[in-house]
Amino acid sequence: MNRKSLSVFAAVAVAVLFVVLIAVRASTGSPLVEITTPLGVMTLLVGVAAFWFWLEQASEWRIFNFLPPLLWIYATPIILSNTGVLPFSSAAYAGLREYGLPLFIALMLIKVDVAGAVRIMGKGVFVMLIGSVGVVVGGVAAYSIGVWAGVLDPSIWPAFGTLSGSWIGGTGNMNAAWAALEGRPEHMTMAAVADNLVYIVWLPLLLGSRAFAERFNRWAGVSHDRIERMEEAALAVTEADHAPTMTQILYLALIALTTTAVSVWLAARLPELALGGQPVITESTWVILLVTSISLLLSVTRARDLPGAQPIAMAIIYVFVASVGARANVANADLGQMGWFVLAVYVWIFIHGAFILAGAKLFKVDVHTLAIASAANIGGAASAPVVAAHHRQSLVPASILMALIGYAVGNYLAILTGRLAQLIGT
Repeated sequence: MNRKSLSVFAAVAVAVLFVVLIAVRASTGSPLVEITTPLGVMTLLVGVAAFWFWLEQASEWRIFNFLPPLLWIYATPIILSNTGVLPFSSAAYAGLREYGLPLFIALMLIKVDVAGAVRIMGKGVFVMLIGSVGVVVGGVAAYSIGVWAGVLDPSIWPAFGTLSGSWIGGTGNMNAAWAALEGRPEHMTMAAVADNLVYIVWLPLLLGSRAFAERFNRWAGVSHDRIERMEEAALAVTEADHAPTMTQILYLALIALTTTAVSVWLAARLPELALGGQPVITESTWVILLVTSISLLLSVTRARDLPGAQPIAMAIIYVFVASVGARANVANADLGQMGWFVLAVYVWIFIHGAFILAGAKLFKVDVHTLAIASAANIGGAASAPVVAAHHRQSLVPASILMALIGYAVGNYLAILTGRLAQLIGT
């Protein structure tokens, strides 16, 4: 049996298993099987993440271009916990939230190279940052309109902060913002669903913008040699990452663990801050802000040269995403709020688009840079290289660096978005 045939068999088997789990739970009120130990829970979460990435690679199905593994990794534990296979609460989930998430942030942010991105993209980096500001403004505006119109419950402000984390940085920022804002599982569900519904509309727009390159560049007043200068700078950027040695892995582990330990220790001793009677910076928020700041300081040291940080970090965050899904109780889902939230999110994304366009006009950057800048925000490190490869293959390394800058500022701005929405809703 070849890989594609095996992938079809595996997908059908999983679908049948889901049906059986739901049917048994509905008919008997008891789960078919129950996993409660932290070790068993963690093993299943890692297995879920590994399965969906294997299925994507083995099957090469186009559906994963629109519904990426992240969404399936999040949704599968929802089914497992709501059919009783996984618990809604576990020490494994708490450990991932308290320690796994900070470890991810430390490993991811020590690879940020702001200078490298600026050398290649020039003023395009500022366009991306303007797009990030557009995410903050758009999120607060969309929330305010929804609350003012009476269609959004003011208490869902953490969902706006959570989604802004994804749109400014990426999956890791989304989860970091959710944890820092002490969101509930349903807030993550709303953010994850809306994120993917917008992604399947916004990504084609960014890809299709290449067809308007000449007209757009005339409108924006782009200099004739800008693209040539970008490509020359890109040639000077080499990919130095390689398979890490055992010693380098130990160094990475020491750096990430020390950063996390120091951040957790300091956060427990710093005062919580409030504004207007509402908490603005809690202990959870302090942990995220501290680990982000310390990691960015480390990114200007030789720690940035250590290979292997990004794949390890991404493995951690995908397991964390699975744990968040396992905590979501569908019995508490409010489908009406979900619909209005998605509508507000479409208003939100076009506000971001307006900011990106204004930034491109202000700094006279080309449509390729504009598309990459928006993708670095809305899609993060997963989408920015895709858009870059479609527009200008030579800009792929710069797109990754740009996305990492989004990771760097994402935690700060996502927390700001959530807290501003909270203050407006009170």
